[in-house]
Amino acid sequence: MVNKFREASPGDAPPTEELVDSAVRAMPGMVMQKFHNLRGGVETPHRFYSLRASGRDAVVDFTPALKAVAGSTELHSLSSELDARWQIVEASFASGVGQSLMGQGLGIDLSLEHLLEKRRRRPVAGLTAAVAGFQYGRCLICCEPLEPFDSVAIDHVFPFSLMNNGRALIGPHLDLDAVWNLAPAHASCNGQKSNRPPTRVEIFRLGQRNEAIMLSPHPLRRTLELSLALGGFKAGEGSWHKFLASVL
Repeated sequence: MVNKFREASPGDAPPTEELVDSAVRAMPGMVMQKFHNLRGGVETPHRFYSLRASGRDAVVDFTPALKAVAGSTELHSLSSELDARWQIVEASFASGVGQSLMGQGLGIDLSLEHLLEKRRRRPVAGLTAAVAGFQYGRCLICCEPLEPFDSVAIDHVFPFSLMNNGRALIGPHLDLDAVWNLAPAHASCNGQKSNRPPTRVEIFRLGQRNEAIMLSPHPLRRTLELSLALGGFKAGEGSWHKFLASVL
Protein backbone atom coordinates (compact mmCIF):
# COMPACT_ATOMS: atom_id res chain seq x y z
CA MET A 1 0.00 0.00 0.00
CA VAL A 2 1.45 3.37 -1.01
CA ASN A 3 1.94 5.81 1.88
CA LYS A 4 -0.65 8.59 1.58
CA PHE A 5 2.11 11.21 1.80
CA ARG A 6 4.16 9.75 -1.05
CA GLU A 7 3.55 9.70 -4.76
CA ALA A 8 3.37 6.29 -6.38
CA SER A 9 6.53 5.33 -8.22
CA PRO A 10 8.07 2.23 -9.82
CA GLY A 11 9.79 1.62 -6.48
CA ASP A 12 6.38 1.05 -4.88
CA ALA A 13 5.66 -2.01 -7.02
CA PRO A 14 5.83 -5.44 -5.35
CA PRO A 15 9.33 -6.97 -5.49
CA THR A 16 9.92 -9.68 -8.07
CA GLU A 17 10.61 -13.28 -7.01
CA GLU A 18 14.18 -12.84 -8.21
CA LEU A 19 14.66 -9.79 -5.97
CA VAL A 20 13.14 -11.56 -2.96
CA ASP A 21 15.37 -14.58 -3.55
CA SER A 22 18.43 -12.36 -3.81
CA ALA A 23 17.54 -10.59 -0.56
CA VAL A 24 16.99 -13.88 1.28
CA ARG A 25 20.39 -15.14 0.15
CA ALA A 26 22.20 -11.86 0.92
CA MET A 27 20.73 -10.99 4.33
CA PRO A 28 22.50 -13.64 6.46
CA GLY A 29 25.88 -12.64 5.10
CA MET A 30 25.34 -8.86 5.17
CA VAL A 31 22.52 -7.11 7.03
CA MET A 32 22.01 -9.73 9.72
CA GLN A 33 25.74 -9.92 10.39
CA LYS A 34 25.90 -6.18 10.98
CA PHE A 35 22.62 -5.68 12.86
CA HIS A 36 24.24 -5.53 16.30
CA ASN A 37 26.98 -3.10 15.23
CA LEU A 38 26.92 0.46 16.55
CA ARG A 39 28.92 3.52 15.59
CA GLY A 40 32.46 3.61 16.91
CA GLY A 41 33.13 -0.08 16.38
CA VAL A 42 31.10 -1.29 19.36
CA GLU A 43 28.15 -3.67 19.53
CA THR A 44 24.80 -3.64 21.30
CA PRO A 45 25.06 -4.94 24.89
CA HIS A 46 22.58 -7.72 24.08
CA ARG A 47 22.36 -9.89 20.98
CA PHE A 48 18.84 -10.45 19.73
CA TYR A 49 19.59 -13.49 17.58
CA SER A 50 22.42 -15.70 16.43
CA LEU A 51 23.07 -17.29 13.04
CA ARG A 52 24.27 -20.79 12.40
CA ALA A 53 24.71 -22.78 9.23
CA SER A 54 22.50 -25.74 8.41
CA GLY A 55 23.62 -27.19 5.11
CA ARG A 56 23.25 -24.44 2.52
CA ASP A 57 20.86 -22.44 4.70
CA ALA A 58 21.29 -20.12 7.70
CA VAL A 59 19.22 -20.82 10.81
CA VAL A 60 18.23 -17.89 13.05
CA ASP A 61 18.07 -18.56 16.79
CA PHE A 62 16.22 -15.90 18.80
CA THR A 63 17.62 -14.93 22.20
CA PRO A 64 15.86 -14.05 25.49
CA ALA A 65 16.75 -10.39 24.83
CA LEU A 66 14.48 -10.36 21.76
CA LYS A 67 11.70 -12.06 23.72
CA ALA A 68 12.06 -9.35 26.37
CA VAL A 69 11.52 -6.68 23.69
CA ALA A 70 8.42 -8.51 22.46
CA GLY A 71 6.99 -8.44 25.99
CA SER A 72 8.02 -4.88 26.90
CA THR A 73 5.68 -1.96 27.54
CA GLU A 74 7.39 0.00 24.72
CA LEU A 75 6.40 -2.54 22.07
CA HIS A 76 3.37 -0.50 21.00
CA SER A 77 5.58 2.35 19.75
CA LEU A 78 8.23 0.18 18.10
CA SER A 79 6.38 -0.42 14.83
CA SER A 80 5.58 3.26 14.22
CA GLU A 81 9.11 4.29 15.19
CA LEU A 82 10.73 1.80 12.82
CA ASP A 83 8.37 2.86 10.05
CA ALA A 84 9.21 6.53 10.63
CA ARG A 85 12.95 5.91 10.58
CA TRP A 86 12.69 3.87 7.40
CA GLN A 87 10.64 6.63 5.74
CA ILE A 88 13.44 9.07 6.58
CA VAL A 89 15.98 6.73 4.99
CA GLU A 90 13.75 6.31 1.91
CA ALA A 91 13.42 10.07 1.60
CA SER A 92 17.19 10.48 1.70
CA PHE A 93 17.55 7.89 -1.08
CA ALA A 94 14.94 9.71 -3.17
CA SER A 95 16.67 13.06 -2.68
CA GLY A 96 20.07 11.73 -3.66
CA VAL A 97 23.05 11.33 -1.38
CA GLY A 98 24.73 14.71 -0.86
CA GLN A 99 21.60 16.65 -1.84
CA SER A 100 18.50 18.09 -0.13
CA LEU A 101 18.22 16.14 3.15
CA MET A 102 21.97 15.69 3.40
CA GLY A 103 22.60 19.39 2.87
CA GLN A 104 19.53 21.01 4.40
CA GLY A 105 18.29 18.52 6.97
CA LEU A 106 14.60 18.03 7.72
CA GLY A 107 12.01 20.76 8.16
CA ILE A 108 8.87 20.81 10.28
CA ASP A 109 5.17 21.14 9.48
CA LEU A 110 3.68 21.72 12.92
CA SER A 111 0.12 21.82 11.59
CA LEU A 112 0.53 18.17 10.55
CA GLU A 113 3.21 17.40 13.16
CA HIS A 114 5.37 15.95 10.40
CA LEU A 115 9.00 16.13 9.37
CA LEU A 116 9.35 17.62 5.90
CA GLU A 117 11.73 17.15 3.01
CA LYS A 118 12.56 20.83 2.56
CA ARG A 119 13.25 20.88 -1.16
CA ARG A 120 9.86 19.51 -2.23
CA ARG A 121 7.94 20.34 0.98
CA ARG A 122 6.80 16.71 1.20
CA PRO A 123 5.96 15.08 4.53
CA VAL A 124 8.49 12.36 5.34
CA ALA A 125 7.42 10.94 8.70
CA GLY A 126 5.43 11.80 11.81
CA LEU A 127 7.49 13.86 14.25
CA THR A 128 6.31 11.93 17.31
CA ALA A 129 7.03 8.54 15.75
CA ALA A 130 10.46 9.69 14.54
CA VAL A 131 11.78 11.08 17.82
CA ALA A 132 9.80 9.50 20.69
CA GLY A 133 12.11 6.49 20.78
CA PHE A 134 15.05 8.76 21.52
CA GLN A 135 13.10 9.78 24.65
CA TYR A 136 12.53 6.11 25.55
CA GLY A 137 8.87 6.59 24.62
CA ARG A 138 8.36 8.97 27.53
CA CYS A 139 6.91 12.43 27.96
CA LEU A 140 9.74 14.97 28.18
CA ILE A 141 7.89 16.90 30.90
CA CYS A 142 6.70 14.26 33.40
CA CYS A 143 8.92 11.40 32.16
CA GLU A 144 6.01 8.95 32.29
CA PRO A 145 5.42 6.61 29.30
CA LEU A 146 3.46 7.84 26.30
CA GLU A 147 0.80 5.13 26.08
CA PRO A 148 -1.16 4.30 22.90
CA PHE A 149 -4.37 5.76 24.33
CA ASP A 150 -2.72 9.01 25.54
CA SER A 151 -3.31 12.33 23.84
CA VAL A 152 0.12 13.49 22.71
CA ALA A 153 1.22 17.03 21.85
CA ILE A 154 4.45 18.47 20.47
CA ASP A 155 5.99 20.67 23.13
CA HIS A 156 8.21 23.68 22.44
CA VAL A 157 10.65 22.98 25.26
CA PHE A 158 11.84 26.58 25.07
CA PRO A 159 8.44 28.27 24.51
CA PHE A 160 7.82 29.92 21.18
CA SER A 161 7.06 33.22 22.93
CA LEU A 162 10.83 33.55 23.51
CA MET A 163 11.27 34.12 19.77
CA ASN A 164 10.50 37.78 20.50
CA ASN A 165 13.81 37.91 22.36
CA GLY A 166 15.69 35.62 19.99
CA ARG A 167 18.59 38.04 19.55
CA ALA A 168 19.12 38.12 23.30
CA LEU A 169 19.48 34.33 23.48
CA ILE A 170 21.96 32.86 21.00
CA GLY A 171 21.66 35.20 18.05
CA PRO A 172 19.20 36.20 15.32
CA HIS A 173 19.01 32.71 13.79
CA LEU A 174 17.53 30.93 16.81
CA ASP A 175 14.71 28.72 15.49
CA LEU A 176 12.43 27.35 18.19
CA ASP A 177 10.32 25.55 15.56
CA ALA A 178 13.19 23.16 14.78
CA VAL A 179 13.63 19.51 15.79
CA TRP A 180 16.15 20.36 18.53
CA ASN A 181 13.47 22.20 20.55
CA LEU A 182 10.41 20.04 19.85
CA ALA A 183 9.50 17.03 21.99
CA PRO A 184 6.49 14.71 22.27
CA ALA A 185 4.67 15.15 25.57
CA HIS A 186 1.33 14.33 27.14
CA ALA A 187 -1.19 16.92 25.95
CA SER A 188 -2.15 17.55 29.58
CA CYS A 189 1.48 18.16 30.58
CA ASN A 190 1.96 20.44 27.60
CA GLY A 191 -1.16 22.40 28.51
CA GLN A 192 -0.05 22.87 32.11
CA LYS A 193 3.44 23.93 31.05
CA SER A 194 2.02 26.58 28.72
CA ASN A 195 4.60 29.32 28.05
CA ARG A 196 6.83 28.78 31.07
CA PRO A 197 10.56 28.28 30.45
CA PRO A 198 11.82 24.70 30.82
CA THR A 199 13.19 23.43 34.10
CA ARG A 200 16.81 22.31 34.34
CA VAL A 201 15.63 18.69 34.42
CA GLU A 202 13.66 19.17 31.19
CA ILE A 203 16.67 20.84 29.57
CA PHE A 204 18.87 17.91 30.62
CA ARG A 205 16.36 15.43 29.14
CA LEU A 206 16.26 17.44 25.90
CA GLY A 207 20.05 17.42 25.73
CA GLN A 208 20.15 13.66 26.25
CA ARG A 209 17.47 13.20 23.58
CA ASN A 210 19.34 15.36 21.08
CA GLU A 211 22.65 13.62 21.80
CA ALA A 212 20.91 10.30 21.06
CA ILE A 213 19.54 11.64 17.77
CA MET A 214 23.10 12.58 16.78
CA LEU A 215 23.84 8.85 16.69
CA SER A 216 20.90 8.20 14.34
CA PRO A 217 20.62 7.94 10.52
CA HIS A 218 22.09 10.88 8.66
CA PRO A 219 19.09 13.16 7.86
CA LEU A 220 18.01 13.61 11.49
CA ARG A 221 21.61 13.92 12.61
CA ARG A 222 22.28 16.47 9.86
CA THR A 223 19.23 18.47 10.94
CA LEU A 224 20.64 18.86 14.44
CA GLU A 225 24.15 19.56 13.16
CA LEU A 226 22.77 22.56 11.26
CA SER A 227 21.05 23.86 14.41
CA LEU A 228 24.29 23.49 16.35
CA ALA A 229 26.18 25.41 13.66
CA LEU A 230 23.71 28.30 13.81
CA GLY A 231 24.35 28.50 17.54
CA GLY A 232 28.10 28.53 16.98
CA PHE A 233 28.74 24.94 18.12
CA LYS A 234 30.30 21.90 16.45
CA ALA A 235 28.95 18.38 16.74
CA GLY A 236 30.70 16.37 19.42
CA GLU A 237 30.20 14.68 22.75
CA GLY A 238 28.28 16.96 25.09
CA SER A 239 27.71 19.58 22.38
CA TRP A 240 23.95 19.66 22.94
CA HIS A 241 24.25 20.24 26.67
CA LYS A 242 26.57 23.19 25.94
CA PHE A 243 24.21 24.52 23.29
CA LEU A 244 21.20 24.37 25.62
CA ALA A 245 23.17 25.95 28.45
CA SER A 246 23.88 28.89 26.17
CA VAL A 247 20.16 29.22 25.38
CA LEU A 248 19.32 29.09 29.09
